[in-house]
Amino acid sequence: MNKILELFDEQIVRNLLEKEVLPLYPDFSKILSFKIKAYKKLIWTSTYHVVIAYNVRFLHINGEKIKLEIVCSAHSDEPREVVFKVLRYLEKSNLSDENVVLPRPLFFSSEYNGTFYQAVEGKHLLRIIKEGRKLKMKKMIIQAAHLFSQVHSLKMPDDLSIFSDDNRLLRTVVPGRDTIIKEIRERFGDTYVHAVSELYAGFIAEEEKFFASTAKRWLIHGDAHPENIISAGKDRIGLIDFTDFCPADFARDLGTFLQQLEYKIIRHFNDQELASAMKKLFLNSYLEFAHITLDESLQKRIDLYYNWTAIRTATFWLLKHDCEPHKAEVNINKIKNNLISKYHAQN
Repeated sequence: MNKILELFDEQIVRNLLEKEVLPLYPDFSKILSFKIKAYKKLIWTSTYHVVIAYNVRFLHINGEKIKLEIVCSAHSDEPREVVFKVLRYLEKSNLSDENVVLPRPLFFSSEYNGTFYQAVEGKHLLRIIKEGRKLKMKKMIIQAAHLFSQVHSLKMPDDLSIFSDDNRLLRTVVPGRDTIIKEIRERFGDTYVHAVSELYAGFIAEEEKFFASTAKRWLIHGDAHPENIISAGKDRIGLIDFTDFCPADFARDLGTFLQQLEYKIIRHFNDQELASAMKKLFLNSYLEFAHITLDESLQKRIDLYYNWTAIRTATFWLLKHDCEPHKAEVNINKIKNNLISKYHAQN
């Protein structure tokens, strides 16, 4: 039996939570009950990738019943202790305040290679987009711009080993270009290999050229998209999923978020005018909060990461279980046209 299935066993989970989590909340006297919900449940013979939520009811020492969501992100192969170390670093960074909420790191389990943390509860930006709440969407986009500017201004820690090496470069961002090309070839032969390989090679070369010109790096989220931005209250914004947090070029967060914001709005509303307006709102707000100007170098890097994120979207459509190659082709052709026309990410 795959050992990760133990994290779906109520008695094993209760014992684990009582041992590891309850002591971290001195105002809670005991665990009353909990429910298990799988956000991601990919389990094979001996390998796995799971994200499990435990909706726990605690008894406060004053008799009040408190509900918290505890999440476990576990992977049989990828380093999940990195996530725990990053969350611990962020906890000490003073990024969290009355307006910003981050997951609270609880503990790392070497047995399951999983990080346990208190979740940020609320609706993510994609849900707000789907619900068509445009005023709320605009507010969250401005808050996200401010939050990313704060992340990018964080002081680099002395110990960089807390960050994954793989996610610092486009060449190696998980699952890695070589793995992607190999899987596309296995599934489709040479049909898409040349186009995808050529685009990846160009993006990687552009990034390496910039990194060769400067030793400067910024701390970035690494997976900036609407589902990772959470409305955590009237004026509070949350940020989740720090698996790809690392030192890199801050323009990567900007290009990625612009592409994903546009992609989600077009997909749910088919409204390019709205998507363009929201992209401009995000980038202009970010530039104002970060006190920087959009020069030629920054624009070129934002466009690079925007198009790189689009090719990742295309490979998603090719490699997912029930693949949809026609959608991948639309993205690939759009990227080619972007490069020819020198289309800017915020347009």
